[in-house]
Amino acid sequence: MPHEQGLALLSWKSQLNISGDALSSWKASESNPCQWVGIKCNERGQVSEIQLQVMDFQGGNKNLRGELPWEIGNCESLVTLGLAETSLSGRLPASIGNLKKVQTIALYTSLLSGPIPDEIGNCTELQNLYLYQNSISGSIPVSMGRLKKLQSLLLWQNNLVGKIPTELGTCPELFLVDLSENLLTGNIPRSFGNLPNLQELQLSVNQLSGTIPEELANCTKLTHLEIDNNQISGEIPPLIGKLTSLTMFFAWQNQLTGIIPESLSQCQELQAIDLSYNNLSGSIPNGIFEIRNLTKLLLLSNYLSGFIPPDIGNCTNLYRLRLNGNRLAGNIPAEIGNLKNLNFIDISENRLIGNIPPEISGCTSLEFVDLHSNGLTGGLPGTLPKSLQFIDLSDNSLTGSLPTGIGSLTELTKLNLAKNRFSGEIPREISSCRSLQLLNLGDNGFTGEIPNELGRIPSLAISLNLSCNHFTGEIPSRFSSLTNLGTLDVSHNKLAGNLNVLADLQNLVSLNISFNEFSGELPNTLFFRKLPLSVLESNKGLFISTRPENGIQTRHRSAVKVTMSILVAASVVLVLMAVYTLVKAQRITGKQEELDSWEVTLYQKLDFSIDDIVKNLTSANVIGTGSSGVVYRVTIPSGETLAVKKMWSKEENRAFNSEINTLGSIRHRNIIRLLGWCSNRNLKLLFYDYLPNGSLSSLLHGAGKGSGGADWEARYDVVLGVAHALAYLHHDCLPPILHGDVKAMNVLLGSRFESYLADFGLAKIVSGEGVTDGDSSKLSNRPPLAGSYGYMAPEHASMQHITEKSDVYSYGVVLLEVLTGKHPLDPDLPGGAHLVQWVRDHLAGKKDPREILDPRLRGRADPIMHEMLQTLAVSFLCVSNKASDRPMMKDIVAMLKEIRQFDMDRSESDMIKGGKCEKWQPQPLPPEKIVSTPRGVGLGFFLDEERNAEYESDLLVLGFLNLRQTVTPFRNNGFLKMVKNDASEGLDACRGS
Repeated sequence: MPHEQGLALLSWKSQLNISGDALSSWKASESNPCQWVGIKCNERGQVSEIQLQVMDFQGGNKNLRGELPWEIGNCESLVTLGLAETSLSGRLPASIGNLKKVQTIALYTSLLSGPIPDEIGNCTELQNLYLYQNSISGSIPVSMGRLKKLQSLLLWQNNLVGKIPTELGTCPELFLVDLSENLLTGNIPRSFGNLPNLQELQLSVNQLSGTIPEELANCTKLTHLEIDNNQISGEIPPLIGKLTSLTMFFAWQNQLTGIIPESLSQCQELQAIDLSYNNLSGSIPNGIFEIRNLTKLLLLSNYLSGFIPPDIGNCTNLYRLRLNGNRLAGNIPAEIGNLKNLNFIDISENRLIGNIPPEISGCTSLEFVDLHSNGLTGGLPGTLPKSLQFIDLSDNSLTGSLPTGIGSLTELTKLNLAKNRFSGEIPREISSCRSLQLLNLGDNGFTGEIPNELGRIPSLAISLNLSCNHFTGEIPSRFSSLTNLGTLDVSHNKLAGNLNVLADLQNLVSLNISFNEFSGELPNTLFFRKLPLSVLESNKGLFISTRPENGIQTRHRSAVKVTMSILVAASVVLVLMAVYTLVKAQRITGKQEELDSWEVTLYQKLDFSIDDIVKNLTSANVIGTGSSGVVYRVTIPSGETLAVKKMWSKEENRAFNSEINTLGSIRHRNIIRLLGWCSNRNLKLLFYDYLPNGSLSSLLHGAGKGSGGADWEARYDVVLGVAHALAYLHHDCLPPILHGDVKAMNVLLGSRFESYLADFGLAKIVSGEGVTDGDSSKLSNRPPLAGSYGYMAPEHASMQHITEKSDVYSYGVVLLEVLTGKHPLDPDLPGGAHLVQWVRDHLAGKKDPREILDPRLRGRADPIMHEMLQTLAVSFLCVSNKASDRPMMKDIVAMLKEIRQFDMDRSESDMIKGGKCEKWQPQPLPPEKIVSTPRGVGLGFFLDEERNAEYESDLLVLGFLNLRQTVTPFRNNGFLKMVKNDASEGLDACRGS
């Protein structure tokens, strides 16, 4: 028997596409497989365990390719089959049903397709079936009902269709079922109520309908019930109160109706509730706020009414409260001040009245307050939590003056008090809000002069709105310091004086000074000359300059100067041509000697001759072309493979010097390594590490090696690596370096698809005076058009000043290319639109942002989908038309890392189950030790972030991110409201609704 099993394994090995010697011990001369790597046998010498996902295959586990052989069924003593995280493809063979002793089948995160064979029901000892993250199709076999020892069933993120078989309810040992992220239809089986050991039931992101079965109340050990993103209707059954072990209940984005049952408050272990985006009505049960462990309560966008009870003060662990978009009335209870851990509260768009309780100052961890669009009255509390970063109290009926204590909010970034009845003067202490980026005091009754101190807030960059008040005097002189300000609205006041103080605000893109008493000459700048009359009207003393710059005398003088310049230039050209001819004649005899004279510089030890390189520069070895040369694959005598770039003759000097001056002096893990260079009179060569997986462009558009780069996780890692590289060039190099040609073709991929930024032929040095070429000391305030069409920033075409922000724009285009799978100049885009404009138009039409994603990325779990949508938001920051609106690369790195950090945190904390926390190892654990399962999202509750509920990011509001563009802005008199988003609100935010 061992001999037969060994032959079967050898037969399978011969069919695998593997490189390296990882399976070198598998050889016919030792047909007994018990000593083979990755194989374990029982005491009778029979194969009991195959674990190859822990092998060190050359290129990683994804380099293990092939199909599972029919002969796998011959290993009848197999207990563990571990072939996860590979590139194994094809179907599960029906012979797997012969594995009568197998306890764990771990084939997750691979390329398996086809249906699960019915014969799986013959594996009667099976305890753990892990097939998640594949492309398995068909329906879940009814025969699984025969697996009476089955404990964990993980089939998430496949293409399963049909109904969930009721027969699964006859597997009494099941404690974990995750069928989420499939295409399942029908009802949640009532037979699940027969699973006494069920702890986690995850059915999110399917097409399930029907109601929540009452029978689930029998699963008294249930800790996680996740049924969000389906089409489930009806009421939440009152019997849910029997689930006293429940810690997480997610049912958002369904069609639930009726009330939230009072019995839910009996689930005293609950830590997170998200019932958002349903049609729930009635009041919030008072008992909900008696759940002492509750940290997140998300009920937004329903039809809830009634009052917020004083009992909310008992919920002392509450961290995040979202009740916005309902019909709640009454006062905000003073007991809210007891919530020392509260970080985020959004009760906007309700019918609340009364004062903002001063006790809110007791919420010492509070960072975000949104109470806009209610009927609140009274004044702003004199003391507010110093931790506050965001306040939106707009569209209420608040009165009185602003307290001087507002200056203590040093962390505040956005303050929106528009559409209220505030009066008095703006307190000068507001200048202490050094982090303030947006200030909206429009539509109030403020009086007096605008305090000069507002100009002392260096961070004020997004918007300053003082419109529709009663301000008098002039625009403060200190406003000239607001050099980062993008939007200024002082319309509908009684301001006077001239506008000279605004003349040098280079980042202004929106200005409204209408309906005031301004006078004098309008600043003679391009920005002011292009302002529409509507933003200047009703200022009778204003006039536009009519200086005689275009008079006859001026034109005559210019004509004389031009004529003289032409004559002088022509003379110089003739002289230079004569000199060139003489020099060329003198040197032509020595040309052959110079051709044979090479200058060589190596930064790494390499053993080759120039002839070894030159003889391989053939068309057969071409692997790519760039802006400055053609690249060849060259293998030198030592066996090492290099990438050799031969410079284009027309630009060889500038581009060659740029590459060696730039790459020769820098080192970064995400920048291609320059190994050396050589040159003679007619040939210039650069030597780089050879990267086997081509470019990001070839990977996205069909010519890349391997399919691993097609999934989101790999794409994210690639773009994060590029962001690190650009941040290094812009912020860590002295002087800073501009790449100048950021595009998907110039992002190369290593053996594990790690990213390397390449092609520095257009790189430039940034000095305090301007931009220089890498090989020149002369400044270029108006550099020639450079870069690649489709990726170039708008300032290239308009010949404006080029800065690091031009690289940022190009990077944003690469992000969009990665997200959509489309080239920036894709001919299939409607009307020949550029990719950036196509995405803008799509979102401006309030269409589903998921529709623009690469079809290969759609249908993922909500956390992954939100990761992509948040990255989309980052891309919109990058492709802003105005360079100053784009973030710096170091900020982009921080934003991207923050997006992924949520998933990393979730992955760590997903392991928590039943008081235990075990780190998942790549190989399957023995069944008796398995308390959780490998999964990036949602197998356990975690305290700070949770799947399908918490994605706290200031990035996803495209109305803000696309400040100057077409996306419909958020509320509040056309000014943009920045919010932090939950998963359950993110898609609406992304639509700009």
